[in-house]
Amino acid sequence: MAVLICGGAGYIGSHVNKMLSRMGRETVVFDNLVYGHREAVKWGSFIEGDLKNPEEIEAVFEKYPIEAVMHFAAYAYVGESVIEPEKYYRNNVACTLNLLHAMRIHGCDKIIFSSTCATYGEPERVPITEGMPQEPINPYGKSKLMVEKILEDYAKAYGLRYVALRYFNAAGADPEGEIGESHDPETHLIPLVLDAASGRRPDIKVFGTDYATRDGSCIRDYIHVNDLGSAHILALDYLEKGKESGCFNLGNEKGTSVLEVIEAVRKVTGKDFPVTLAERRPGDPATLVGGSKKAREVLGWEPEYGDIETIVEHAWKWHQKKMF
Repeated sequence: MAVLICGGAGYIGSHVNKMLSRMGRETVVFDNLVYGHREAVKWGSFIEGDLKNPEEIEAVFEKYPIEAVMHFAAYAYVGESVIEPEKYYRNNVACTLNLLHAMRIHGCDKIIFSSTCATYGEPERVPITEGMPQEPINPYGKSKLMVEKILEDYAKAYGLRYVALRYFNAAGADPEGEIGESHDPETHLIPLVLDAASGRRPDIKVFGTDYATRDGSCIRDYIHVNDLGSAHILALDYLEKGKESGCFNLGNEKGTSVLEVIEAVRKVTGKDFPVTLAERRPGDPATLVGGSKKAREVLGWEPEYGDIETIVEHAWKWHQKKMF
């Protein structure tokens, strides 16, 4: 039996694919390569296809004995989602319905969904816990919340069993340096700072230094991509043991400021680079930190790489030899 990884050529999906394969699990990666990289699929089988075409995903279930699905195939640029909401609802919601239909007609009843802390919107307090209101403020977050609600309804009506994992800020890279983070355009802070350290960009901009935080810059919860991967594997084991569906936050439960990330990059790389202070960006909360008690207690998850310097070190190792 195989695990289907939709979006498995992308950042997080490719790391999960490696981890599953190292465990001896058969994997099938399904990706349209719009944002994913064929070079990142070094393990398992690869099928180039698009969830917008029902016949393509149904063909995968006809060819392979799929026992469970991990669903990473989504657009994830918040700003773009505000400008082009239709693109996000079609891809993130409608395409997920095509996937769920294929699962139903082929008797596959287990799915692990890549959700996001963006479903919470601007929280009233931190750390954010699963019981807090979900009030997303952009189409990206809304699209992910819609899928969570769809999964809940499918579980009640069709017996689907699911785990939705709400990530905070995915960061870092494969400690062995085989795969890593490569987006176009790149919007994540750590690779942007590493670009400045390596001379690929002239400076790094800090948007806002007057927040009510310890150094005035925004604080975010950075979680190593391999720690996200281990949570997916634990969630798969959880579902295979017949446990009930649920949603879980994934974060380190501690925040790192923008200026602290910059200092960590300077320390790890030994390089200095210009930092430009800029105005706040609209809609940026001062602090976003996740509470992961539920994932620890129910899934038995424990982050291995919680230190920001370790996360930066792994990212830098990959960054210096980017192959895709």
